[in-house]
Amino acid sequence: MNGLRASGTKTLMLFGGRSHPVLNDEVAERLGVDPIPMKAHEFANGELYVRFDESVRGCDAFVLQSHTAPINEWIMEQLVMVDALKRASAKRITVVMPFYGYARQDKKHKGREPISARLIADMFKTAGAHRLMAVDLHTAQIQGFFDGPVDHLWALPLLADYIAQSYDSGNMTVVSPDAGRVRVADLWADRLGTPLAIIHKRRDPNVANQVKVHEVVGEVAGRTCLLVDDMIDTAGTITQAAEALIANGARSVVVAATHAVLSGPAVDRLKNSDINEVVVTNTLPIPDERRFDSLTVLSIAPLLARAIREVFEDGSVTSLFDGNA
Repeated sequence: MNGLRASGTKTLMLFGGRSHPVLNDEVAERLGVDPIPMKAHEFANGELYVRFDESVRGCDAFVLQSHTAPINEWIMEQLVMVDALKRASAKRITVVMPFYGYARQDKKHKGREPISARLIADMFKTAGAHRLMAVDLHTAQIQGFFDGPVDHLWALPLLADYIAQSYDSGNMTVVSPDAGRVRVADLWADRLGTPLAIIHKRRDPNVANQVKVHEVVGEVAGRTCLLVDDMIDTAGTITQAAEALIANGARSVVVAATHAVLSGPAVDRLKNSDINEVVVTNTLPIPDERRFDSLTVLSIAPLLARAIREVFEDGSVTSLFDGNA
Protein backbone atom coordinates (compact mmCIF):
# COMPACT_ATOMS: atom_id res chain seq x y z
CA MET A 1 0.00 0.00 0.00
CA ASN A 2 1.19 3.54 -0.69
CA GLY A 3 -0.10 5.22 2.47
CA LEU A 4 -0.25 4.27 6.14
CA ARG A 5 -3.51 5.04 7.94
CA ALA A 6 -3.82 5.88 11.62
CA SER A 7 -6.82 4.97 13.76
CA GLY A 8 -8.49 8.23 12.78
CA THR A 9 -8.57 9.73 9.31
CA LYS A 10 -4.86 10.57 8.94
CA THR A 11 -2.82 9.02 6.15
CA LEU A 12 0.98 8.93 6.13
CA MET A 13 2.54 9.32 2.71
CA LEU A 14 6.28 9.12 2.00
CA PHE A 15 7.74 11.14 -0.87
CA GLY A 16 11.33 10.35 -1.81
CA GLY A 17 13.53 12.62 -3.87
CA ARG A 18 16.01 11.25 -6.39
CA SER A 19 19.27 11.86 -4.52
CA HIS A 20 19.31 8.67 -2.39
CA PRO A 21 16.76 6.09 -3.65
CA VAL A 22 18.30 3.26 -1.61
CA LEU A 23 17.62 5.11 1.64
CA ASN A 24 14.11 6.01 0.46
CA ASP A 25 13.35 2.33 -0.09
CA GLU A 26 14.82 1.29 3.28
CA VAL A 27 12.73 3.85 5.16
CA ALA A 28 9.60 2.91 3.22
CA GLU A 29 10.12 -0.77 3.99
CA ARG A 30 10.50 -0.01 7.69
CA LEU A 31 7.26 2.00 7.63
CA GLY A 32 5.40 -0.60 5.60
CA VAL A 33 4.54 1.84 2.79
CA ASP A 34 5.57 2.46 -0.79
CA PRO A 35 7.05 5.84 -1.76
CA ILE A 36 4.45 7.82 -3.72
CA PRO A 37 5.28 7.65 -7.46
CA MET A 38 6.61 10.91 -8.84
CA LYS A 39 7.45 12.17 -12.30
CA ALA A 40 10.58 14.31 -12.25
CA HIS A 41 12.81 15.67 -14.95
CA GLU A 42 14.91 18.66 -15.99
CA PHE A 43 14.05 21.05 -18.78
CA ALA A 44 16.69 21.96 -21.33
CA ASN A 45 17.84 24.94 -19.27
CA GLY A 46 18.18 22.86 -16.07
CA GLU A 47 14.89 23.83 -14.40
CA LEU A 48 13.31 21.03 -12.36
CA TYR A 49 9.80 19.67 -12.76
CA VAL A 50 7.95 17.29 -10.42
CA ARG A 51 4.42 15.89 -10.32
CA PHE A 52 3.00 13.24 -8.00
CA ASP A 53 0.95 10.44 -9.57
CA GLU A 54 -1.57 10.13 -6.72
CA SER A 55 -3.89 12.42 -4.83
CA VAL A 56 -2.27 13.81 -1.68
CA ARG A 57 -5.21 15.84 -0.39
CA GLY A 58 -5.38 15.80 3.42
CA CYS A 59 -2.36 13.53 3.87
CA ASP A 60 0.48 13.72 6.40
CA ALA A 61 3.38 14.11 3.96
CA PHE A 62 7.02 13.24 4.69
CA VAL A 63 9.43 14.47 2.03
CA LEU A 64 12.76 12.64 2.21
CA GLN A 65 15.82 13.97 0.41
CA SER A 66 19.54 13.69 1.17
CA HIS A 67 21.45 16.89 0.45
CA THR A 68 24.34 15.31 -1.40
CA ALA A 69 26.29 16.49 -4.44
CA PRO A 70 25.12 18.17 -6.61
CA ILE A 71 23.68 19.66 -3.44
CA ASN A 72 21.96 22.72 -4.94
CA GLU A 73 20.01 20.57 -7.39
CA TRP A 74 18.71 18.21 -4.73
CA ILE A 75 17.76 21.01 -2.33
CA MET A 76 15.83 22.69 -5.14
CA GLU A 77 14.09 19.42 -6.00
CA GLN A 78 12.97 19.00 -2.39
CA LEU A 79 11.71 22.59 -2.34
CA VAL A 80 9.57 22.13 -5.44
CA MET A 81 8.28 18.81 -4.05
CA VAL A 82 7.13 20.66 -0.93
CA ASP A 83 5.54 23.40 -3.02
CA ALA A 84 3.69 20.82 -5.12
CA LEU A 85 2.34 19.14 -1.98
CA LYS A 86 1.20 22.45 -0.49
CA ARG A 87 -0.66 23.36 -3.68
CA ALA A 88 -2.21 19.87 -3.81
CA SER A 89 -3.68 20.37 -0.29
CA ALA A 90 -1.49 18.06 1.78
CA LYS A 91 -2.55 18.63 5.40
CA ARG A 92 0.91 18.60 7.01
CA ILE A 93 4.33 18.54 5.35
CA THR A 94 7.46 17.34 7.15
CA VAL A 95 10.79 17.84 5.39
CA VAL A 96 13.17 14.98 6.20
CA MET A 97 16.77 15.93 5.44
CA PRO A 98 19.16 13.35 6.91
CA PHE A 99 22.01 15.76 6.09
CA TYR A 100 21.12 19.46 6.38
CA GLY A 101 22.71 21.27 3.45
CA TYR A 102 24.70 24.45 4.21
CA ALA A 103 24.69 23.62 7.94
CA ARG A 104 28.30 24.77 8.34
CA GLN A 105 27.30 28.29 7.34
CA ASP A 106 25.40 28.88 10.58
CA LYS A 107 26.94 32.21 11.58
CA LYS A 108 28.98 35.09 10.23
CA HIS A 109 32.72 34.75 10.71
CA LYS A 110 33.48 37.96 8.81
CA GLY A 111 31.53 40.93 7.51
CA ARG A 112 29.43 40.64 4.34
CA GLU A 113 28.96 36.87 4.71
CA PRO A 114 25.61 35.04 4.47
CA ILE A 115 24.07 32.81 7.12
CA SER A 116 23.10 30.19 4.58
CA ALA A 117 21.80 27.64 7.11
CA ARG A 118 19.10 30.16 8.06
CA LEU A 119 18.33 30.78 4.39
CA ILE A 120 17.70 27.04 3.87
CA ALA A 121 15.22 27.01 6.77
CA ASP A 122 13.47 30.13 5.43
CA MET A 123 13.14 28.64 1.95
CA PHE A 124 11.51 25.46 3.22
CA LYS A 125 9.11 27.49 5.36
CA THR A 126 8.16 29.61 2.37
CA ALA A 127 7.72 26.50 0.21
CA GLY A 128 5.14 25.19 2.70
CA ALA A 129 6.96 22.96 5.19
CA HIS A 130 5.37 22.66 8.63
CA ARG A 131 8.20 20.70 10.25
CA LEU A 132 11.86 19.80 9.68
CA MET A 133 13.66 16.59 10.60
CA ALA A 134 17.45 16.21 10.38
CA VAL A 135 20.22 14.00 11.75
CA ASP A 136 23.16 15.43 13.73
CA LEU A 137 23.00 19.10 12.84
CA HIS A 138 26.42 20.73 12.67
CA THR A 139 25.36 23.06 15.50
CA ALA A 140 22.27 22.85 17.70
CA GLN A 141 21.39 26.53 17.12
CA ILE A 142 20.15 25.66 13.61
CA GLN A 143 16.99 24.31 15.27
CA GLY A 144 16.05 27.93 16.00
CA PHE A 145 16.35 29.02 12.37
CA PHE A 146 13.06 27.37 11.37
CA ASP A 147 9.75 28.89 12.45
CA GLY A 148 8.17 25.59 13.48
CA PRO A 149 9.04 22.24 15.05
CA VAL A 150 12.48 20.77 14.30
CA ASP A 151 13.25 17.15 15.15
CA HIS A 152 16.99 16.83 15.74
CA LEU A 153 17.84 13.13 15.52
CA TRP A 154 21.05 11.68 16.93
CA ALA A 155 23.09 8.91 15.30
CA LEU A 156 25.27 8.56 18.40
CA PRO A 157 23.35 5.55 19.84
CA LEU A 158 23.61 3.67 16.52
CA LEU A 159 27.32 4.38 16.10
CA ALA A 160 28.20 3.91 19.77
CA ASP A 161 26.46 0.52 19.97
CA TYR A 162 28.52 -0.69 17.01
CA ILE A 163 31.75 0.58 18.60
CA ALA A 164 30.89 -1.02 21.96
CA GLN A 165 30.29 -4.38 20.27
CA SER A 166 33.44 -4.21 18.14
CA TYR A 167 36.07 -2.80 20.53
CA ASP A 168 37.15 -3.06 24.15
CA SER A 169 35.97 0.19 25.73
CA GLY A 170 38.12 -0.57 28.78
CA ASN A 171 41.21 0.37 26.78
CA MET A 172 39.65 3.14 24.72
CA THR A 173 39.89 6.92 24.77
CA VAL A 174 37.33 9.09 22.95
CA VAL A 175 39.07 11.94 21.13
CA SER A 176 37.68 15.24 19.87
CA PRO A 177 39.53 16.25 16.66
CA ASP A 178 39.32 19.94 17.62
CA ALA A 179 37.94 22.22 20.33
CA GLY A 180 34.63 22.69 18.52
CA ARG A 181 33.65 19.03 18.87
CA VAL A 182 34.37 18.64 22.59
CA ARG A 183 30.73 18.61 23.68
CA VAL A 184 29.87 15.78 21.27
CA ALA A 185 32.99 13.84 22.26
CA ASP A 186 32.01 14.23 25.91
CA LEU A 187 28.63 12.61 25.19
CA TRP A 188 30.43 9.73 23.51
CA ALA A 189 32.77 9.31 26.47
CA ASP A 190 29.84 9.24 28.89
CA ARG A 191 28.00 6.63 26.86
CA LEU A 192 31.03 4.35 26.42
CA GLY A 193 32.46 5.00 29.89
CA THR A 194 35.86 6.08 28.57
CA PRO A 195 38.32 8.93 29.19
CA LEU A 196 38.27 11.97 26.91
CA ALA A 197 41.14 13.54 25.00
CA ILE A 198 41.29 16.60 22.76
CA ILE A 199 43.41 17.52 19.75
CA HIS A 200 44.44 21.13 20.17
CA LYS A 201 45.43 22.73 16.88
CA ARG A 202 47.93 25.59 16.93
CA ARG A 203 48.96 27.68 13.98
CA ASP A 204 52.51 28.63 13.13
CA PRO A 205 52.62 32.45 13.37
CA ASN A 206 55.06 32.47 10.46
CA VAL A 207 52.81 30.45 8.11
CA ALA A 208 49.42 31.97 7.24
CA ASN A 209 46.24 29.86 7.29
CA GLN A 210 47.98 26.59 8.04
CA VAL A 211 47.81 24.35 11.09
CA LYS A 212 51.35 23.30 12.00
CA VAL A 213 51.13 21.81 15.49
CA HIS A 214 48.64 19.26 16.87
CA GLU A 215 48.85 18.94 20.64
CA VAL A 216 47.12 15.98 22.29
CA VAL A 217 45.53 16.81 25.64
CA GLY A 218 44.71 13.59 27.49
CA GLU A 219 45.98 10.02 27.87
CA VAL A 220 46.24 8.17 24.56
CA ALA A 221 49.48 6.15 24.77
CA GLY A 222 48.87 2.42 24.32
CA ARG A 223 45.12 2.91 23.92
CA THR A 224 42.56 2.53 21.14
CA CYS A 225 41.60 6.08 20.22
CA LEU A 226 38.11 6.80 18.91
CA LEU A 227 37.97 10.03 16.90
CA VAL A 228 34.39 11.32 16.69
CA ASP A 229 32.92 14.03 14.46
CA ASP A 230 29.63 14.91 12.81
CA MET A 231 30.99 14.65 9.26
CA ILE A 232 33.97 13.73 7.13
CA ASP A 233 34.31 16.07 4.16
CA THR A 234 37.83 16.19 2.70
CA ALA A 235 39.17 14.15 5.67
CA GLY A 236 42.05 16.57 6.30
CA THR A 237 41.16 17.23 9.95
CA ILE A 238 40.54 13.56 10.78
CA THR A 239 43.68 12.18 9.14
CA GLN A 240 45.92 14.84 10.68
CA ALA A 241 44.37 14.11 14.09
CA ALA A 242 45.05 10.39 13.58
CA GLU A 243 48.69 11.14 12.76
CA ALA A 244 49.00 13.16 15.96
CA LEU A 245 47.52 10.32 18.03
CA ILE A 246 49.86 7.71 16.54
CA ALA A 247 52.80 10.06 17.13
CA ASN A 248 51.73 10.26 20.79
CA GLY A 249 51.75 6.50 21.20
CA ALA A 250 48.15 5.47 20.43
CA ARG A 251 47.86 1.74 19.80
CA SER A 252 45.21 2.18 17.09
CA VAL A 253 42.80 4.80 15.75
CA VAL A 254 39.12 4.34 14.86
CA VAL A 255 36.91 7.07 13.40
CA ALA A 256 33.14 7.42 13.87
CA ALA A 257 31.17 10.11 12.03
CA THR A 258 27.55 10.49 11.00
CA HIS A 259 27.82 12.10 7.57
CA ALA A 260 30.19 10.69 4.95
CA VAL A 261 30.51 13.65 2.59
CA LEU A 262 33.85 12.30 1.29
CA SER A 263 34.68 15.16 -1.05
CA GLY A 264 37.75 15.40 -3.27
CA PRO A 265 40.82 13.73 -1.73
CA ALA A 266 38.94 12.21 1.24
CA VAL A 267 38.99 8.58 0.13
CA ASP A 268 42.69 8.58 -0.78
CA ARG A 269 43.57 10.31 2.49
CA LEU A 270 41.61 7.78 4.56
CA LYS A 271 42.92 4.75 2.64
CA ASN A 272 46.52 5.91 3.08
CA SER A 273 46.18 6.88 6.75
CA ASP A 274 46.90 4.98 9.97
CA ILE A 275 43.16 4.72 10.73
CA ASN A 276 42.07 1.13 11.35
CA GLU A 277 38.35 1.61 10.68
CA VAL A 278 36.04 4.42 9.57
CA VAL A 279 32.45 3.98 10.76
CA VAL A 280 29.75 6.17 9.20
CA THR A 281 26.01 6.11 8.46
CA ASN A 282 24.22 6.28 5.13
CA THR A 283 22.65 9.71 5.60
CA LEU A 284 24.40 10.45 2.31
CA PRO A 285 24.80 7.98 -0.58
CA ILE A 286 28.27 6.47 -0.89
CA PRO A 287 28.86 5.09 -4.40
CA ASP A 288 30.96 1.97 -4.83
CA GLU A 289 33.93 3.94 -6.16
CA ARG A 290 34.07 5.94 -2.88
CA ARG A 291 34.08 2.88 -0.64
CA PHE A 292 37.21 1.21 0.73
CA ASP A 293 38.10 -1.84 2.81
CA SER A 294 38.22 -0.13 6.20
CA LEU A 295 34.89 1.70 5.70
CA THR A 296 31.83 0.47 7.62
CA VAL A 297 28.44 1.95 6.74
CA LEU A 298 25.52 1.64 9.18
CA SER A 299 21.95 2.29 8.07
CA ILE A 300 20.14 5.33 9.46
CA ALA A 301 16.83 4.08 8.00
CA PRO A 302 15.52 2.47 11.23
CA LEU A 303 16.00 5.75 13.13
CA LEU A 304 14.33 7.84 10.41
CA ALA A 305 11.39 5.43 10.17
CA ARG A 306 10.86 5.42 13.95
CA ALA A 307 10.99 9.21 14.09
CA ILE A 308 8.55 9.55 11.17
CA ARG A 309 6.15 7.16 12.86
CA GLU A 310 6.35 9.07 16.15
CA VAL A 311 5.58 12.36 14.38
CA PHE A 312 2.72 10.80 12.43
CA GLU A 313 1.19 9.29 15.58
CA ASP A 314 1.75 12.51 17.58
CA GLY A 315 4.18 10.65 19.81
CA SER A 316 7.52 11.74 21.29
CA VAL A 317 10.64 11.87 19.12
CA THR A 318 12.68 12.67 22.24
CA SER A 319 11.70 9.28 23.66
CA LEU A 320 13.88 7.67 21.00
CA PHE A 321 16.93 9.04 22.81
CA ASP A 322 15.89 8.42 26.43
CA GLY A 323 15.11 12.12 26.81
CA ASN A 324 18.71 13.14 26.03
CA ALA A 325 18.19 14.71 22.63
